[in-house]
Order: sequence, then C-alpha cells, then structure tokens
Amino acid sequence: MGLEGVSFPTESTSAAARTILSDALRKADPVGARAVENETNWRRNYLNHFRRALEAGIGEATAAQSIAIEGLRSAHELMRFGDVALDDAITGTALSQVFHTRTVTGGADPETELSIPYRGERLRGKTLLAQLDAWVERGVITQSCSEAVQTVQEHPEWLRLEGDTIVVLGAGAEMAPYRALLRWGAEVVAIDLPRPDVQERVRTHAEQSASRVHVPARIVTNGDDDSGADLVTELSAVAHWLDGFKGRLVLGNYCYADGASHVRVSMAADALAAHLVQQRPDTALAFLATPTDTFAVPAAEVAYANRAYAESSTMLRAPLRMISGGRLLQRNYPPGADPGVCDALVPQQGPNYALAKRLQRWRATAARTQGTTVSLNVAPATRTRSVVKNKALAAAYAGAHRFGVEVFEPATSNTLMAALMAYDLKSGAASQPEPWQDEAVNAAHGGLWTTAYHPRSALGLAAVLGIGALRG
Repeated sequence: MGLEGVSFPTESTSAAARTILSDALRKADPVGARAVENETNWRRNYLNHFRRALEAGIGEATAAQSIAIEGLRSAHELMRFGDVALDDAITGTALSQVFHTRTVTGGADPETELSIPYRGERLRGKTLLAQLDAWVERGVITQSCSEAVQTVQEHPEWLRLEGDTIVVLGAGAEMAPYRALLRWGAEVVAIDLPRPDVQERVRTHAEQSASRVHVPARIVTNGDDDSGADLVTELSAVAHWLDGFKGRLVLGNYCYADGASHVRVSMAADALAAHLVQQRPDTALAFLATPTDTFAVPAAEVAYANRAYAESSTMLRAPLRMISGGRLLQRNYPPGADPGVCDALVPQQGPNYALAKRLQRWRATAARTQGTTVSLNVAPATRTRSVVKNKALAAAYAGAHRFGVEVFEPATSNTLMAALMAYDLKSGAASQPEPWQDEAVNAAHGGLWTTAYHPRSALGLAAVLGIGALRG
C-alpha cells in the first residue's frame, strides 16, 4: 500500500477484514465463515458478521477461544511490516531507530483516596458511593462494576499500583488512564506520537504529577523535541526499548486513529503485546472495550431493559414502528434471554473501527486462556473529540439521555476505568467460566445494555432529538 511500518497486504482493507473474520470463524462456525467469504456488500453488512462472531462463542468457552486465537493468527499472518511479516519486524535484529529513556519526576503528593470527577465535582467517600448506587439504579453500570469501584475505594493503597510499571500506549488519548495514574503516584511509561503538541501535554502532566514518567527519546542534533515514538513505524525499536525495563510491565492499549490507521496501530500494539508476553510471561495486558460493539449481556441487564420496554409509551412506539416498517424502536432483547445480545455497533464508525476493537477483545480472550493477567472493561459512551467531530454521532449522543443512555465526559470515564484497571490488577479476582462473561463483569456500559430499544433502531431518533440540544 506504499505505507511505512504496519500495513495491509493490498489496497483493500475490506478484503483483509473479511479474511481475518472468516478465518476466525472457520473452526467454530464454518457456515458463518462461508457467509463472510461470500459477502458482496461488506461496508453495509459487516455488522451482521461481527455479531455472528460473538454469538458463535456463546455457551461454549472453547469455541469463543478458538475464534479469538484463529482471528489473531490470521491477522498476524496477513498484516505486514514493510517487506516482512508483522511478527518478524520485532524479532529482526536490524533497528531503524534506537530509543533512550527520558524520565520526568513530578513533585506533587500522591492522592491517597479514590475520587472521580463528575459534573463539576469530585466524588469521594459517601458521595461516590451514592453516585455508584444511582448509576446502578438507572442501569448505567452493572452491579459488579459498582462493587469493584467500592473495593478500590476501600483499598486506596492499590491506586499506586506498586510493583507494576504501567505502559500507556496512546498516553495523550482522552480515554487513557494517564492523568489518573499520575495523580495516584504510579510508575508510568508514556508512549505517544512524536508530535510537539502531544509530547508537550505528556510532559506537562508528568511535571505536575506525583509519579515518575518514562518516555522514549531519540538522539537529535537540531534542538527539536526528541520525545515520543510512532508505534506503527517504529514497532521494533519500541519493543527493544521496553525489554530494558525491570519488573512487571502492564501494557495498556489506548491508541486511536481514523479509518484503516486504527487497524494498523491496533495490530502494532497487538504484536507488541504478543512479544512482551512471550519474552516476559508476567506481563499483564489492559484494554478498554467500546460500548458501541456487540456483547453478550447477563440476565439482570436483559430484565432491566425489558422492564423499560414494558413501561415505555406504546402511543409513541406503535406509529413510529408502523411508518418505519418496523425499523424504529425495536425491542432490545427477547423476553427471558439469558444471555441477551446487545448489538450496539454503529455504522457511522465503520468496519475498520469494528475490526480494531474486536482484535483487542480477541487478544484479551487468548491471553486469559494462556494464564496472562488481563484487564478489559467496557467503558461508557464518552464525548471524546474523535466522536463529537462526527456530526451524526454528536447529535445522537446529545439525544441519548432520552433513551436512558448517559454519555460521560472524558475525565469521568478515564478515571472510572483507571479504577477498574487497578481492581483487575490488584484484587486477584478469578476469570469467569466463559469469555463473554469476562467481558460483561464490571461493565460501565452507560445504559446501552439496559435501554429498552435496540440501539441502532433508536439512533436516528436520538440524533434528531439531539440536534436541538447541540444548537442550544
């Protein structure tokens, strides 16, 4: 494709996605694999195939694990790094770049109490407990999520994540736990693009922190800022640099990019994860799952959504369903589903976004199978810059509260999710019997799992209702 670093084998990203998904399904669901191969309108119908790739693993842990392992195998065999296979890019001896470590030590005192920013306040103590209860009552987070945050609140010593070095890929991203970790005094490695604006933010936060922050730096002679690394094009150098750190590493992937670049950076991060786990078996992995994906949902959330459906206005619902040919305000789950399937994939985000996020879920499943410590939690819908620049999504988010969905501000989301990561790393909680249950526990889904209506069947209405709010 004429791109440096991690790239697709051909110009067609759709062909690559179809190959990866069909290979993922081939053993667990051969019929589903053939359906992917025979798909003639991928950009329109990819939603159905990604849903099937979840459903084929429900009820049988080995099937879900097979889908994850085979999907990752296919992706690693398919993707390239320049002229070589992706995995060979790390094991090769020739380095185009060598990094040294620049360390910034902040002078602030670490926070010794969990607090979460929310609507202009910092929630702590009883006010945080009250808000957790309110979110559970309104179906915004799961009961297990509330209990996990409360456990961290009861163990503030966990916040420092002592003994671990947290590697934050995409440290400047709005959803990254970087700033929360710095307030808590954690040992952090911050990796983000070597752009002056990005590195200035990373450095400024580090200087004001209670932490010690390590960043990759290169030797330059022209006086420019030499900090930062491009994971897509400097994957091998980043891997070799991280190999030099002592103690347990926690590799957190919070990278985001538009379109096909999101798949490229996700594959770079996945190759790095596979390398570190192989070379350093005590490595832990951390991810955030997007709520706008397809998930198996426990019976408690299904029951909540079905109560909301029963209590909703048929006077509004019936005519809208009639004039739309049944497309609008469809029921989210059939009665008694256990588990239900919440299909919240959003067409506006596109198939590359769906593939990038599914690769992360597959890595979490495959790593757990191998005994690796994994923190993967479903985050709430959040007003990040990448979302609100899409006018349709911005409008839908502005109207989402009409359907019981709370859209969070970035500071609330990233602190809440950082607390859940601390819980996963420090509590020693056991894995669930099935991969879908691992994904469902401690979910902060924002209400997408408990809304009365299938998310896509309400998306357009939410956008219409939200346009006025945005104009206001």
